[in-house]
Amino acid sequence: MTSIQPRVAIVGAGPSGLYAAGALLKGAEGVRIDILDRLPTPYGLLRYGVAPDHASMQGIQRALAEPFASQDVRFFGLVELGVDITADDLRAGYDAVIYAAGAAEDRRLDVRGETLPGSRSAREFVAWYCGHPDAEPQSLAGVETAVTFGVGNVAVDVARILLASPQRLGGTDMPADVLAELAAHPVADVWVIGRRGPQHATFTTTELRELLTLDGVQPVLHDPVPDDPEGADRRVRQNLEALRAAATRVVEAPRARLHLAFWRRPVELVGATSVRAVVVERTAPDGEGRVVGTGEREVLAAQLVLRAIGYRGRPLPGVPFDPQAGVVPNEGGRVVDAAGPRVGEYVVGWIKRGPLGVIGTNKADARATVAALIDDLAAGRLAAPSGPDAAAVLAERGRTASSFADWERIDAAEQAAGQRFGRPRIKVATWHALTDLVRHGRAGGPLETEDP
Repeated sequence: MTSIQPRVAIVGAGPSGLYAAGALLKGAEGVRIDILDRLPTPYGLLRYGVAPDHASMQGIQRALAEPFASQDVRFFGLVELGVDITADDLRAGYDAVIYAAGAAEDRRLDVRGETLPGSRSAREFVAWYCGHPDAEPQSLAGVETAVTFGVGNVAVDVARILLASPQRLGGTDMPADVLAELAAHPVADVWVIGRRGPQHATFTTTELRELLTLDGVQPVLHDPVPDDPEGADRRVRQNLEALRAAATRVVEAPRARLHLAFWRRPVELVGATSVRAVVVERTAPDGEGRVVGTGEREVLAAQLVLRAIGYRGRPLPGVPFDPQAGVVPNEGGRVVDAAGPRVGEYVVGWIKRGPLGVIGTNKADARATVAALIDDLAAGRLAAPSGPDAAAVLAERGRTASSFADWERIDAAEQAAGQRFGRPRIKVATWHALTDLVRHGRAGGPLETEDP
């Protein structure tokens, strides 16, 4: 039997969680929703994964914010699952729990030298230039050549940020220290390397064209562009067309070069105390859908290597997890374990299906999971809450969550900082400045958002 006014907890305030909240409000009458996140800022990957020079994508935030306009939706920031509140607490306090935790770990290259300084994950690099409070500062001192492994949009984004002019980035919400680092240490050569051919790359055409036509950057293609494969979809045909155009593009007195190399895989990162070179091996299709090494090797001088070969989910405390697939095991969004479906537990987004698709893909994914939840609610398969909700649990433990109003103060402070320098906003990028704004309504010292 369910409660008269059903209560649903959503763990994660990124796009998948907020799309789920929106679908719940439209499909479940009288539902009350509590959204929990470790950060005091909602929007997840939209805020901390979309490149700052892609402002149009960041406009999706307005649609994602719609659930917070409802009096039946509460935001609990600064609340970490397994630290401040447990999965058992949520299972007891709500008719249903939706896990929307994303994919917070990286796939590795698994080659010798990968742990050398100068070898980093693209996720870490993206977090840095997007102003995530967990991000480690990324030094570009001494970097003349950077190599990114991967041929998806993340690889395209990091290559574009490394190659973009200060004028292009200066009008974005990028933190001031990031802008200063990129301007002080311009990178002359950036390589984008993939194990397969360009016809197999997953980047979208808009992002690829944008990279290939950066002002002052000479594209260098190290392989012939193949003819369109038979039956190729529109994206593949347009990608190949964009590469063919790039192969004939001549930039007078280029300030930097973009190298695209396909059919290559990393073999070793070389250096005594930090990365100094990359050894790559030519690959070829094996006729069974895989690629194999040909034995032909090349050595590329490089001082920075970024792996952009995919993310994977991280186990959530108290929640079933498939370590091989890196997801919460589920059937149509219903969480399952060895005994079968777990009543009242659901999953959405990358932690449900793996790191596939773009931000908008999460909308249909969330709707599908919420439809399963609503069916279970209507059929009386959910148990009524037997314990207190998140607000009561946190109060009993002396934990203070941040609210959506606290986020609005952070938002206002960022926009005000940006206005002083003709920028849309400048992100508050440190934990202490964020928490000072939450606790005191202002930063305790000079905002890290301020331009030098």
